Amino acid sequence: MGSPLSHLASPLRQILTDSNPKARLDQAAFEIAQLHAPDLGSSEHDPQPYLDQLNELAANLGDRLRNFNDGREFVEKAQSYLFGELGFQGNMTDYYDPLNNCLDHVLDRRVGNPITLSVLYMEIARRLQMPVYGISLPGHFVVQFDDRRYATYVDPFGGGEAITIEKCFTLAGAKVPDPALLRRATNKQIVMRMLHNLHGSYVRLHDIPRAVAALDLLILGAPQDATWHKLRGMFHLKLKRYGSAREDLEKYLAYTPDAADRTAVLQQLQSIHQWLAQNN
Repeated sequence: MGSPLSHLASPLRQILTDSNPKARLDQAAFEIAQLHAPDLGSSEHDPQPYLDQLNELAANLGDRLRNFNDGREFVEKAQSYLFGELGFQGNMTDYYDPLNNCLDHVLDRRVGNPITLSVLYMEIARRLQMPVYGISLPGHFVVQFDDRRYATYVDPFGGGEAITIEKCFTLAGAKVPDPALLRRATNKQIVMRMLHNLHGSYVRLHDIPRAVAALDLLILGAPQDATWHKLRGMFHLKLKRYGSAREDLEKYLAYTPDAADRTAVLQQLQSIHQWLAQNN
């Protein structure tokens, strides 16, 4: 399976490795979509038309605004245009469909999950120089508009509705209000969550090669996450990639020397060593 990170200038790579704070979220999101459609970045399937769609949506929304300094009007017009006229909505019938995590398919189908619809909202707002920030709640994702004159939270998955802080805590399943839940997400946190969601969708579908491809990117963003190394190692075993499995399981033990399953993993490594010795 091809990797969306074919060059060092990849916005997704730059975000995951913290190498460029100005790397664009929309471009990174389309690279994530290449996990499902590797030819999205090819000459026949250039993501530029989708970037142009975002430009057009922003321009059309801007035409509907009477006052660019009126935050309340922006939130209201964004809801009526994006979720009313255009019909963008949360995919309630097939929530775990991997296409919900692919921004190109969200633009084509006008359905998505909370984080991808939020990225859509954020990127349209960015083009209009509107201050909109991602809020990564447990189990949900919303955005915040805050221009220091008007501030509110918006639930793109819920139809672009302006919601209260109390509603955010309810969506997060918080029994006790915790302001820490409302921290603004960085671009890296957003793409990591998108990748985690996509990985989960592939696991549900038993699509192991794509699940591994998503893990490759998650590990690029968090190379010392022992759990992901172990998980990828076990997937490599299923795919009979024994050398790669050995490398990941050895890293797992190196990062967690006191792991409760250390004995079992060592036994698995011994079996891998024996297989490699017999077949090399």
